[in-house]
Amino acid sequence: MLVAAAAASAQSDPGWGSYGHDPGGTRYSPLRQITAANVAKLKPAWTYHTGALEPATDLNGKAAFESTPILVEGQLYVTTPFNAVIALDPATGAERWKYDPKINRGRDYSEVTNRGVAAWIDSRASADAPCRLRLFEGTIDARLLAIDGKTGKLCTDFGKGGQIELWRGVDIRDYGDYEVTSAPTVVGDVVITGSSIGDNRAVDVERGVVRAYDARTGQLRWTWDPIPWANRQQPRTGAANAWSTISADPARDLIFVPTGSASPDYYGGRRPGDNRYANSVVALRASTGELVWAYQVVHHDLWDYDVAPQPALIEFQGRPAVAVNTKMGSLFVLDRLTGKPLMKVEERPVPKSDVPGEESAATQPVPSWPALVPQKLQAGDVWGPTPEIREWCRKAIEPLRNEGMFTPPSMRGSLEFPGNIGGVNWGSAAWDPGANLLFVNTNRLAAIVRLLSRDDVPSEAAKARAEHRDVEFARQLGTPYAMSREFLLSPGRTPCNAPPWGALVAFDLAAGKPKWEAPVGEMSPGVKTGSPTLGGPIATAGGLVFTAAGMDTYLRAFDTSTGAEVWKAALPASAQSTPMTYEVNGRQYVVICAGGHGKLGTRMGDAVVAFALE
Repeated sequence: MLVAAAAASAQSDPGWGSYGHDPGGTRYSPLRQITAANVAKLKPAWTYHTGALEPATDLNGKAAFESTPILVEGQLYVTTPFNAVIALDPATGAERWKYDPKINRGRDYSEVTNRGVAAWIDSRASADAPCRLRLFEGTIDARLLAIDGKTGKLCTDFGKGGQIELWRGVDIRDYGDYEVTSAPTVVGDVVITGSSIGDNRAVDVERGVVRAYDARTGQLRWTWDPIPWANRQQPRTGAANAWSTISADPARDLIFVPTGSASPDYYGGRRPGDNRYANSVVALRASTGELVWAYQVVHHDLWDYDVAPQPALIEFQGRPAVAVNTKMGSLFVLDRLTGKPLMKVEERPVPKSDVPGEESAATQPVPSWPALVPQKLQAGDVWGPTPEIREWCRKAIEPLRNEGMFTPPSMRGSLEFPGNIGGVNWGSAAWDPGANLLFVNTNRLAAIVRLLSRDDVPSEAAKARAEHRDVEFARQLGTPYAMSREFLLSPGRTPCNAPPWGALVAFDLAAGKPKWEAPVGEMSPGVKTGSPTLGGPIATAGGLVFTAAGMDTYLRAFDTSTGAEVWKAALPASAQSTPMTYEVNGRQYVVICAGGHGKLGTRMGDAVVAFALE
């Protein structure tokens, strides 16, 4: 049945109309012109440069070109880290128009990125009416824009002159820490957006509300607060925001919202209890915002284990389902209509916090299926290229609190494995319905998290600089403790856990276990250790999975059945992004944004590169 559905859809789907290909975020294309048999003939067809890094400013050091283009009505639309929206000819890469929202580059922002736009076609408008096709984009300075897909001009009948100031009504604390980085979601005639909120500044950061607006007028339709219980607190806990992409099932009038942790991440003494609807996937009625169901994957989060991936709407054992990947590397499959797990999940006892004032959760939900990544690292398991480095790693781990998954943060330092980038991050999953395989990019890096007095931060920061360690400090105002976190890297800058440090995993949904995994990215040229990945895979009916996302500069193709790497191509910069594919004039293209990631330290650039068969 799944194979038949995929074959039928191939007749009517040459494009990529939503950020995740379709509203349900499957990242699967039924196109099959490019196959494992001919992928070696895939060559660059065109390259477009956005000019996003000009003029050069300090913000370029944070910029990340994470956009996935969409193809709608014969035009390819791509966004830059500074929120320019560009329309390209999909066959040649020629620029048709460019809209620049004039982000103030003199202001600081927590994140400098944008992952894409959402498209909406007004069914009431005539074919040549202005703004019949609208592109909706959220910006890093917290605006929601409506742009004419034909001309690149603002749709002035939307909001105030074509835009809505999203920072209003959220208890703004710090401008630049309240942003939108993911594409909005459109269902019917409403456009829905979450927000990106800077972590670990304080307890009372901005409210992580999800809001829906009339796609024609910009009038607010509804607001949903993920943590309404926080209204009874002093100070009020914030965040629990949906910073990743919201999925939709338009036929059922449902959206599926992935939420993050309530603030701050690493101390929950000011937010007691399970923190309901934080760290969850929540189904809402798209037209009204009514809560339908919610499933929490982490109780009382103390690890920055947001639900970062977009929920993938799949079929499981003949039923509509939601696949939820997590930073822990665990996979949950839920009934799409009820939110109940369709595979066994056990509430298991977990280590108790020893931090005064903290009451950690007694149990956590753990799926019966195998995890996609290792979830425990002991001193005897350390890795290193030399005996001296292995001994250094062993000694680094020994004094830490280290009791496996969900070891709480501590004053002496706790080992978090996987660390705060996952597991699976915003790159999300691709689902091949014919093979019934779910593909995900995974990370395997351990982190050290420590709670400390704010008075000790200056001396600890000076010590980290002297030892050439890359340590992040956060104040967590309103709590008794500041926080530090760093990845567990040896003096040679290699991880202390065994490679691969990033891998593409194919999970067999019928068997309930991984089928294969393949390293993605290289930390050293030619050495297949894998690397941390930010960005996701796509799958095609041609029997291929395409992904970049690693710290090197390659786009790769893997055989769906075996995981064998069957093709790779050098890019002008690193690609912390997700590719897409489409067909135009009978030719299939694969497109990737290659612009690097400032915070990750990969090669920067501004290229959109399209590949096609010779």
